[in-house]
Amino acid sequence: MKNTNQLTLEQQFKITIYISKINKLNRKNTKKYLASMLKKMMIKDNIIKYSIKNTIN
Repeated sequence: MKNTNQLTLEQQFKITIYISKINKLNRKNTKKYLASMLKKMMIKDNIIKYSIKNTIN
């Protein structure tokens, strides 16, 4: 698995769409969007950690 840090074509496409949407936002909405994305990423991390912890036990 030497390409584990590479994005798939689908992920690259999604990033392009997100960048397009972000570029249309004003500064205030961009900050809100960023905070929302960070929260979602933290929740995702918690779910992954929980899953790994419970798989090991």
